[in-house]
Amino acid sequence: MANTPMDVKKLPSGAIVLAVDMPGVSPADVRVQVEEGNVLTISGERKRPADEDGKQQQHQQADTGGEKQGVKYLRMERRMGKFMRKFPLPESADLDSVKAEYKDGVLTVTVDKKPPPEPKKPRVVQVTVGGSGDQQGK
Repeated sequence: MANTPMDVKKLPSGAIVLAVDMPGVSPADVRVQVEEGNVLTISGERKRPADEDGKQQQHQQADTGGEKQGVKYLRMERRMGKFMRKFPLPESADLDSVKAEYKDGVLTVTVDKKPPPEPKKPRVVQVTVGGSGDQQGK
């Protein structure tokens, strides 16, 4: 899948959006995970459609009197098999908010930016009056 096109963009909010072209890959065959060290991993498998071979074989069997003949590819440019892509995420990435959506053959992964830490408010220290020093002067 190294040649699979992938766009990576950074939104004004600081979120990172990855769009990976995966035509013909079933969403059930795609896995998105965040690994140690802020690495986003997209993996899965592109399988040859089961009905592609099955339907044509049945049709050819009927035409040839039941002889088993498979589909013969004249050209095969689409890669089949397992794939994996890794993308390092910045330290500012909110790893708990990673979202992945698959639509029309494109996997879109959104990683929000961590909100800025709230500034620490000054802590007020209570001043107490010592009891022994006040009573001596009277």
